[in-house]
Amino acid sequence: MPIDSFDPDSVWKPFGAFSQAVVQGTGKIVHLKGQVSLDKEGEIVGEGDINTQVEQALENIKSILSEFGGRMEDIYSLTHHVTNIEEFMKTGHIRTRYFKPPYPVTTTIEVSRLYHSDLLVEITGSAEIPLDRYLEPHHRE
Repeated sequence: MPIDSFDPDSVWKPFGAFSQAVVQGTGKIVHLKGQVSLDKEGEIVGEGDINTQVEQALENIKSILSEFGGRMEDIYSLTHHVTNIEEFMKTGHIRTRYFKPPYPVTTTIEVSRLYHSDLLVEITGSAEIPLDRYLEPHHRE
């Protein structure tokens, strides 16, 4: 879990749900695979709708973290790959439902296409789950 966020006066102030830097603590680190807008059956959710796709990707991340005893506030870093950065920038209201200060550090990159042409966003990240909450993952056979 992040122990401190850092927004120094020497650089520009964050204009959204992110911090300039996060100091990492002493828990278990979880690196998350990029999540897209797929439901449990692997079907695309929200075709053509960036808001729905961002929400589904974040819900997938939330579900994965919960398997380890993690929470969204355990995330300290996110990377967004988006096919239209202007449209993505309008989804900040969704992120504020999932993240509260101290916000994770973020990077957003516009790409020409994701692995399926109907996907608009892929979100990956890293989290640190405190040892007192960490659950060993259950492996599928």
